[in-house]
Amino acid sequence: MVPLGWIGGVVGLLLAAAISLYANILLARLHEVGGRKTYCLTWALQYIHLFMINTGYIILAGQGLKAVYVLYQDDDALKLPYCIAIAGFVCALFAFGIPHLSALRIWLGFSTFLSLVFIVIASVLSLKDGLNSPARDYSIPTSHWNKVFSTIGAIANLVFVYNTGMLPEIQATVKEPAIKNMEKALWFQFTIGGLPLYAVTFLGYWAYGSSTSTYLLNNVRGPVWVKTVANIASFLQTVITLHIFASPMYEYLDTKYGRGGNPFAFHNVLFRVSIRGGYLAINTLVSALLPFLGDFMSLTGALSSVPLTFVLASHMYLIVKKKQLSVSEKAWHWLNFVGFTFLAVIAAIAAVRLIAADSKTYYLFADL
Repeated sequence: MVPLGWIGGVVGLLLAAAISLYANILLARLHEVGGRKTYCLTWALQYIHLFMINTGYIILAGQGLKAVYVLYQDDDALKLPYCIAIAGFVCALFAFGIPHLSALRIWLGFSTFLSLVFIVIASVLSLKDGLNSPARDYSIPTSHWNKVFSTIGAIANLVFVYNTGMLPEIQATVKEPAIKNMEKALWFQFTIGGLPLYAVTFLGYWAYGSSTSTYLLNNVRGPVWVKTVANIASFLQTVITLHIFASPMYEYLDTKYGRGGNPFAFHNVLFRVSIRGGYLAINTLVSALLPFLGDFMSLTGALSSVPLTFVLASHMYLIVKKKQLSVSEKAWHWLNFVGFTFLAVIAAIAAVRLIAADSKTYYLFADL
């Protein structure tokens, strides 16, 4: 919202939701289609996407920890890179204890509860601040060329917000008829499921204007204990959610290099400690090195969300359904393929520029 303003932000969020719903329905209709065309490219893009998401989650968890510390101490001793390191360590401990995705079970219920805690507190405190604050400045705070790159980066953010890169894995667990049920789930998610996102986003921007932080709880005012609860909820929910997005990599490594038998046998625990610990150590290092959450969201959207969800979806649909499509339908999908390829390229350039600019301003391992 900050780099797009009210009109661009609202229209962009709604339009991105509609386009993402359409693209995900295309993917859902390709459920269990055979073939290995573009397999390596898809595999690489998906795992880049998940790595970038995990990096963003560790930054977010670190920001939650730092926000809790700042509520009680003002000595600036616990810097953001230290908080990110602690967050990475906690994520690793959680990964060691959850051997596979289906073992999450009750943790998914905790994740939902923690999400609701964050949403309710952030929304209520933002509403209170907005009602009690003077007029806010909603102008876009940047120069002409920075505004261009920030706008492009924000568009990549919009794409990233709605797309996980894990639809095929999710759909593989949906009961038959899988395509019809997946489409129902997508319609629900992109309508009712989007309401909490809009509540936090619009209330936060309305309350704080162009000074809104990428981590909204840095802006809100209210009882210290309430903000503490919200920040801890954010941290713990992030730990659980990161495990979901790291699970495809875990499963791949477990299948390729791991051993069978009891998942809590010593050799299997040792394997998880070494392999998953190493993977998360790399994630944590990148997070601490460049802790610019908004920029990483833009880069993730450009490098993986757009290619995975829009470019490949249109291309695969053309290949699989080519005999069933009319000339106008083929032209539409080719237009999507070319248009979103161009968007991915310029968005990647914009995101890299934003990261480079922030790196010059804040240096590596910045304490934001």
